[in-house]
Amino acid sequence: MSQIDSSISRRLIFAIVLTAVTLVAEVIGGIWSNSLALLSDAGHVFLDLFALLLSLGAIKLAARPASDRHSYGLHRAEVLASLINGLTVFVMAIGILYEGSQRLVSPEEVKTIPMLVIAVLGLVANLLAAKGLHGHAHDDLNVRSAFLHVLGDAAASVGVIAGAILMYFTGWYQADPLISIAIGLLILVGAGRLLREATHILMEGVPPGMTVDQVAQKMRVIDGVLDVHHLNLWAVCSHIIALSAHVEIEPAYDGKRSLLLHRIEHELQHSFHITHTTIQFDCSACNNAPLIKALNHTERKSSCSGHGHT
Repeated sequence: MSQIDSSISRRLIFAIVLTAVTLVAEVIGGIWSNSLALLSDAGHVFLDLFALLLSLGAIKLAARPASDRHSYGLHRAEVLASLINGLTVFVMAIGILYEGSQRLVSPEEVKTIPMLVIAVLGLVANLLAAKGLHGHAHDDLNVRSAFLHVLGDAAASVGVIAGAILMYFTGWYQADPLISIAIGLLILVGAGRLLREATHILMEGVPPGMTVDQVAQKMRVIDGVLDVHHLNLWAVCSHIIALSAHVEIEPAYDGKRSLLLHRIEHELQHSFHITHTTIQFDCSACNNAPLIKALNHTERKSSCSGHGHT
């Protein structure tokens, strides 16, 4: 594992520990204070904790070598875990929405002071986790995703704090189920996005942020490339994008295929973060060159002559 990956792993572990402590505190605090909003926020924290664990797992899996049984390694384990987590959290969100609607009809008293204290502690933990991840949020896609998850949970904690203050001064306990319903909808959206992305990867769809035409056009403008066809794009997991293509090249580059391949791979990685490529070069004009024609003609004569002697 590289020094950068080790640094990212340490920051992720720090964020995971803080998020796990927040999750336990909000579950206990939600039961103690009878706050559905706090329990709903705990569900949102659980979703964030899983996202952090996925990010850390992706780094660990990337460091493991491929094998005869798994030529891409175990990167798809991340996608399968996302699918299972998305289904679990989706059911959780439905339960939160149902319980919230029940409490709107029959509101229950909430212990606002414990609710407020736990929510503030959760907000502080989320901000500390976000600060730890911020340094690598622009360098690594997994860290950026985890960073956004933590910020989203911090925003939910602010909503719980506002609800606790409102109920403390007004006694309007309907605010608790209303906040829980809002958080439940937020969880539902996150679970739906997780399910959609995992299913898209498993169906080998084109990764988001690019199209087949865009990638082909970017390859066609490289010196030496005449055309691109049979282009396929898919994602192995959330951070590994693969490509296969046939590339028609100019005759002048027939002897410089290694140089041309390096240019294409560099452009694909720089523009689209495509790191796994399988490229077959074709040169139709090379086959029509006079020397090639002469060689082919000689081979045909030799074959016919040999057949006569037989």
